[in-house]
Amino acid sequence: MIDLAVALGLVLVLEGLLWALAPDLARRMLESMAAMQDRQLATAGWIAVSAGALIVWLTRG
Repeated sequence: MIDLAVALGLVLVLEGLLWALAPDLARRMLESMAAMQDRQLATAGWIAVSAGALIVWLTRG
């Protein structure tokens, strides 16, 4: 359970850094994502899930 809280905290730190350091870039990314089709967003989401699971598997074994 502690690992889950740490992971959530790291996600918030990384997301917050994007908005704090490059708000214009973040806004442009949101605008381009809004123009994407649902299937493209879902594919990108599954790629991110797979990459995240791979990273956890490689680091935690």
